[in-house]
Amino acid sequence: MKHVLYLHGFLSSPKSVKAQATKAYFEQHHPDVTLHIPALSNYPSQVESQLLALIESTPALIKDGLRVIGSSMGGYLSTFLIEKFSGKAVLINPAVKPYELLQGFIGEHTNPYTGEVFHIVESDINVIEKLDAKELRHAPAYKVLLQTEDETLDYRLAETKYASSTLVVEEGGDHSFIGFENHLPAITDFLLND
Repeated sequence: MKHVLYLHGFLSSPKSVKAQATKAYFEQHHPDVTLHIPALSNYPSQVESQLLALIESTPALIKDGLRVIGSSMGGYLSTFLIEKFSGKAVLINPAVKPYELLQGFIGEHTNPYTGEVFHIVESDINVIEKLDAKELRHAPAYKVLLQTEDETLDYRLAETKYASSTLVVEEGGDHSFIGFENHLPAITDFLLND
């Protein structure tokens, strides 16, 4: 039994369109794979301990090498996990320096999926910055899907950081990654075939 971890982005949830499309695809085409879609904390300072606790309580996740799909901030967190535990990851419009972006998010927010109201404070940003894998020791372990019209992140940052990884750069699109479901066969091939 293989296990795959899906990490959603900031201000998102397991109910997001991509998470649900991934879940439906695995149920239909890979019923033998267990897909884990944790609801990541809205508080960036809590996410590292949450992920490490999940891996500790579910050793099957890393037994044969971690396999992760990460979107936006989830892509940043996936990179942290792969550099720590090794494995493979597919990143969708990943955040490269979310701690710089979060400077503009200090204050109160409401998660549009859960309705939870929360505050981003300066210390959250410091915690997220500590997770930055400045150098990729496992560059071939990543497949990175980027769209050039991402309105939230500059795709060129990821294109540069993951230059030695498998890159798929599509003209147009947006931060949600239009047509994501069309890539699910290639995503699962990359993750599940050793």
